[in-house]
Amino acid sequence: MQQQKRQPELVEGNLPVFVFPTELIFYADDQSTHKQVLTLYNPYEFALKFKVLCTTPNKYVVVDAAGAVKPQCCVDIVIRHRDVRACHYGLIDKFRLQVSEQSQRKALGRKEVIATLLPSAKEQQQKEEEEKRIKEHLAESVFFEQTLCQPENRSASSGPSLLTVFLGIVCIGALMLPTLGEVESVVPLYLHLSVNQKLVAAYVLGLITMVILRT
Repeated sequence: MQQQKRQPELVEGNLPVFVFPTELIFYADDQSTHKQVLTLYNPYEFALKFKVLCTTPNKYVVVDAAGAVKPQCCVDIVIRHRDVRACHYGLIDKFRLQVSEQSQRKALGRKEVIATLLPSAKEQQQKEEEEKRIKEHLAESVFFEQTLCQPENRSASSGPSLLTVFLGIVCIGALMLPTLGEVESVVPLYLHLSVNQKLVAAYVLGLITMVILRT
């Protein structure tokens, strides 16, 4: 009954394989990274056997390249880089973990893990920080460009401000008041303006008119 219950899952190549990590990075200047550990998990109710394949097997030593994993258990697979040379920097190698049921030969599932050799962990960290700064700078540039453009669009469509209109009305009123020296006027004497004051009002009114026409 148990075999029939799980039988639909045991299709060749479709069984999910759980491996951590999914990427191995070796640093030439750090010998502690020359040995990496892959952990293969078996969450199923039946045992699995596994096999580790590699695109460049001459560059690595895989301890326990084949074995078995009990149900709901895990196993660690040790991988050592044995050919640390500058000519291999940046090259991407691949490991493939194939799993199958112990009673069968066909591969029920597979998972690929990439491996890369880099010259220095510090150089890689500096490169990542530099890329991060560039991305942040680009994001800030776009942000500031948007904030600068939006007020210009708003000001172009809003027309003259209330203060501009008010100053224009005051200047017009000042020009309509009588000039000092006029005797026949019903306007109180303290509202009489000098010629210079009216010239200033006319000048300001001209400036306001130019501003209103531009907007």
